[in-house]
Amino acid sequence: MATVALEHVSKAYGTLIAVRDLSVEIADGEFLVLVGPSGCGKTTVLRLIAGLEAPDEGTILIDGRAVNDVAPSARNVAMVFEDYALYPHLVVRENLDFALRIHRTPADEIRRRVSAVAASMELDGLLERMPSGLAAGEAQGVAVGRAVARDRPVVFLLDDALSHLDARQRLEARAQLGRLHRELKSTIVSVTHDQSEALAMGTQIAVMDEGALQQVGPPRTLYEHPANVFVAGFVGSPPMNLVEMTPAREGDRLVLRAGPLAVPAPTRLADPAGRSIGPLVTVGVRPEHIQVAAPPGDGDIRFRARCDLVEFLGRQVLVHIRIGDVGLMALADPAGHVRVGDVVDCSIRPDRLYLFDGRTGAAIAAPAPGAIAAV
Repeated sequence: MATVALEHVSKAYGTLIAVRDLSVEIADGEFLVLVGPSGCGKTTVLRLIAGLEAPDEGTILIDGRAVNDVAPSARNVAMVFEDYALYPHLVVRENLDFALRIHRTPADEIRRRVSAVAASMELDGLLERMPSGLAAGEAQGVAVGRAVARDRPVVFLLDDALSHLDARQRLEARAQLGRLHRELKSTIVSVTHDQSEALAMGTQIAVMDEGALQQVGPPRTLYEHPANVFVAGFVGSPPMNLVEMTPAREGDRLVLRAGPLAVPAPTRLADPAGRSIGPLVTVGVRPEHIQVAAPPGDGDIRFRARCDLVEFLGRQVLVHIRIGDVGLMALADPAGHVRVGDVVDCSIRPDRLYLFDGRTGAAIAAPAPGAIAAV
């Protein structure tokens, strides 16, 4: 397999900057998942690695060798497109062995590889079927199998390859890709819009916005220690609650206030005048860390809120609550039977709060001791 590195890579289409000064290193055997809103440059990054696009600035390296001027066919990179790009006039077997035949691989070797891939991807019963007769999950399997069957590419690129699958198929495909990654020990770079898919599959996640890299790291690191407000609000489903608050001196304590909510500022972050945390702070708390209609723990801060909406998710319900003009989302136990219009007792563990600079969006602190009160 191979390492992949992008060093200060930029790509523009006219006045549109698709990738902006991107530097990232992908280790040998890593499974990196690129996430971000539509149009943030994720697919462009894949196309740059594959050689389908040339960077305007910067260097792309595969195994330490600059490949800016290397043709796509010479990079030994396999890409699975969002629409799978199967050859419509060829049966599944011919789709799987197409690249092998082009490279004049011996017939016995072609049969061996196709048989192995068909067994691994559970395609044995589809080999003589045309692409038009395949279900979405089957077509996805053929597209991935075709990439695996070729001359052991050093890098696999997956461009939202699971997007056309239903919920059950996505779970099965995720497990299958994870198994292939372990078996092949391959370097994989994948694009997805699915939060749970990124967190479940990636050994590393890179978050992009407007062509720029916001943060890269293991899934748990990004979830528990987001570098800024954008990452905090993007990684995780449902997303983190983010509330803009202003510092205010109340007696001998400094609090961050938004309407009826007051969050005491950690003393290590603010001087007596409160200048070190700035004039505006964004406070974050994840929905699973808000207790609704459940016994609070020792030291938790309690408040009452009105329930605006209840969404049944199976093993949990997503409860939209409101305190004054401040709206929050919380995950609750369905056994609690919370209903729209109810005024419910809520609590938050004070050590679960995140603080971000209200002007730059940069993280001030991960969850730390604090409190939240309704007054």
